[in-house]
Amino acid sequence: MKRLFFPLYIFASTSLLLAGCSKGFLDRNPENSVSSEIFWNSETDVQTALAGVYSRLQQNFLGYERVYLDGLSDNAFLDNNSNQANMQTMSTGNLSAATGGALNNMYSTPYRAIASCNFFLDNVDKAPITDAQKDLYKAEVRFIRALAYFDLVQIFGGVVVYTSTPANAEAAKIAKSSKEDVYRLIEDDLDFAISKLPEIKYNGHAVKGSAQGLKARVLITQQKFDAAIPLLEAVMSSGNFGLSNNYASIFKTAGQSNAAVNTEILFSTQYLAPNNIQRANQGMDIELGWFSLIQPYRNLVDEYEATDGLPISESPLYNPATPYNNRDPRLNLTLKLPGEVWTNPAGTVWSGSYVSQTGFIMEKYVDLSRAPFTTNTANATDQDYVHLRYADILLMYAEARNEVTGPVAAAYDAIDAVRARPGVAMPAVNRTRYNTKELLREYIRHERRVELALEGQRYFDLKRWNIAHTKLPTLQQPAGTPLKFETKNYVLPFQQAELDNNPRLVQNPGY
Repeated sequence: MKRLFFPLYIFASTSLLLAGCSKGFLDRNPENSVSSEIFWNSETDVQTALAGVYSRLQQNFLGYERVYLDGLSDNAFLDNNSNQANMQTMSTGNLSAATGGALNNMYSTPYRAIASCNFFLDNVDKAPITDAQKDLYKAEVRFIRALAYFDLVQIFGGVVVYTSTPANAEAAKIAKSSKEDVYRLIEDDLDFAISKLPEIKYNGHAVKGSAQGLKARVLITQQKFDAAIPLLEAVMSSGNFGLSNNYASIFKTAGQSNAAVNTEILFSTQYLAPNNIQRANQGMDIELGWFSLIQPYRNLVDEYEATDGLPISESPLYNPATPYNNRDPRLNLTLKLPGEVWTNPAGTVWSGSYVSQTGFIMEKYVDLSRAPFTTNTANATDQDYVHLRYADILLMYAEARNEVTGPVAAAYDAIDAVRARPGVAMPAVNRTRYNTKELLREYIRHERRVELALEGQRYFDLKRWNIAHTKLPTLQQPAGTPLKFETKNYVLPFQQAELDNNPRLVQNPGY
């Protein structure tokens, strides 16, 4: 069953600033500012504070808007009406210390989460609970801190590191740490989380498998494939996770609350209607299904194979006159295709989507049970954003195995499992055709693209493979503006306000 934490917001200060919380807590102390000296008096207080930490994940790219990061890749074009301003121009190389909008959020949102984590860790030892209880709560919080720092280091490289709450504004003005030191902190936090979190199925709280999976992703991002393999094998052998029997339902509220589906989820940002929806009058159903803010490129569409497992350029099943027939089922489960009619369970047709400039609309994460979409239906929009799922574990395992040992049965088997799930049932990898490390590497990259399409992963994959600067400039936006990604863009610029606030923060090269 879906669980949710009340949105108590914790800031890096000597008090807890309440932007919203449980009625019981407000009854105990109705003040807006609650002294930390009188707060940490019970496990209930600790759990309330923990809820505040988790609530940070509902903001910007730590929450549902993470899907918009595919607009910085070769997967999709972003309409300019996105809540994340300037992303369309960012994809054409317009990046500077004055960019603002989404780039500000990429920096500030993880730091808000980190501030809440540090405040919790600074104070939890005051609570009259056992050391084992403290360690469990600390492990969850250090997992979230690692998740936030991982975003920062992937986007900006070396960043300023805080592991406790600065005493004052002046104390916060410190130099950035190296990229390597940031990764060391992330790995240390995740090692602690792995050692203290329970080895159980995901239940809304970070569990051991969440931390193992995230650390594996952190290691693979650093090309530490050999070190990632044992972590991935531990998740795979735990018995706590598996592939969903319904691909589309992984991204819908009903499926995420269904044990047969949510077994695939290792960690997510959670929402719960009517009080913790994605955004008032908006959210995924409105933004994606009605406003069509994410418009997939044909380049992504053409990546999906025919049902015989061959690329469409080679398959006898592909007919240009009926281009969407006989295709990998994930294509139709991920995109609304030209001519496709959407209906809800009652048979009501939804045809109010804005015109897509690419001809395609995102369907993944759009819950058609709520169609036809209106601003009123947004009050029910509470699909969880899935940060990590079991299919990604299998594909990371295949990638790591191939990089360490070349093509081996274990690597093929992991890919085949993803492709063979019910409702997808694509053929196994052709082991004769993809029989070298280099060939299988390209196939794994293909499989990651189609399996994880429009989930916010592609941008980071292109960067960690060091191919963004060659891949992206081969595409153009619908109006003909070429995508642009220079080698300097593997890290993005710090915004001028951050440089002004912290004179010791040095701008990234090239900006």
